[in-house]
Formats: sequence, C-alpha cells, structure tokens
Amino acid sequence: MHSGPEPAPDESAAAIRLRVLLVDDHPLFRQALAATVMQIAPGLEIEQYDTLGAARQALSPDDRNVLVLLDLKLPDSQGVAGLLGLKAHAPAATVAIVSATDDAETVLTARACGAAGFLSKAAGVEELSAALESLFAGEAWFVSLDSDAAREPLTPTQGRILDGVQRGLMNKQIAYELGLTEATIKYHLTGLFRKFGVQTRAQLLAAMRD
Repeated sequence: MHSGPEPAPDESAAAIRLRVLLVDDHPLFRQALAATVMQIAPGLEIEQYDTLGAARQALSPDDRNVLVLLDLKLPDSQGVAGLLGLKAHAPAATVAIVSATDDAETVLTARACGAAGFLSKAAGVEELSAALESLFAGEAWFVSLDSDAAREPLTPTQGRILDGVQRGLMNKQIAYELGLTEATIKYHLTGLFRKFGVQTRAQLLAAMRD
C-alpha cells in the first residue's frame, strides 16, 4: 500500500528532504504514525507499505535521505530478518524499528543488527514525537534498557552474512556474493554464533525470528 508524497507547506519541513517509509501491516497504526510524522514535519514525503517486499522495491542501494520505520512482524518477515534484508539491500538508508515487542533482548538485537532506533508501539505521543525528531536529526533513539549487557553492533560484513543465511544461502554462495573466501565466512559465522549464544544455523535463524 502506498500513499503519494504530501505537499510541503513550510520551508523548515522541506529543508529536511527526507522520505519516510512506514512499513507495518496494521493500517490504523500506520495512519496514526503518519499523522504524528506530519505534525512534526509537514513537508516530509511519506510512503506507506504493508509488506517488506513492497518496501524493498521502493528502495535502491544508494538511497540516503530515507528513514524507514519498520515493524518486526510482517506477513513476509518475522523478527530482525526484515531489518537485515533492508540493510543489505539499501545500506545507506536509516532503518528504525517500531514494535509492540520491546523487551531488552529484542531492542539489543535490533541495535546489534543495524537499527538506528527502536520505538515502542506502547509509547505515548510525547515520547514518539521526541523519538521521531531525534531520528530526523540523524540521532539514534533507543528505549531505556535495564540490561548491563549491551550487545556489540554487527559489522557491515556480519550483517550481510546474516542476510545470506536468512535467504538460505550456503557458505560458498555467501562467499561468492560478498567476494570473500569460504574460510572467512566460516570465521564470521563462528563469531555470530557466539554473539547470539547459538551453535547451529537453525538456532541462529530462530534467534533472528524471535
């Protein structure tokens, strides 16, 4: 689902020059989020999508002035797999998660997988507005965490390897796609297993979906 760009009634909003992609399969929540975005910056171009596939088609690898607000549970994607897929497809785009699942483990995993922010669907209007203003300004925004174990962010290579695993590619295929040796892929996978506390690819995929 897509709605066309909104008019730019004031210069300050137009100066931001951002596209905002709202990716959520709940129409009412998308509309409410779009209304909040419009209140903060009426000149932004807002697009709405209800599947990950549709959002990916709207992005190109070199898109930079883009903020994607992505739900973790979509008809064609579950968990951080969608985040990894978008980051691999459009690495320059800014992707923030908007989810009803906002426990510390989910937030830490999203941050480790390249999210620029994490917004809880349970947040009030004031908190949501503050989060969006920070993201529009290029600043990270994450809900407060009570955990002392902040997971280290993934490197770009690790993120692309995870995306390959999620797409069902074998080590040899991932190595060919990334221009690396198979031994290097195995080395990175060992580090990813350790980071996520798993021992097999199946467990890694389950951790990505959770």
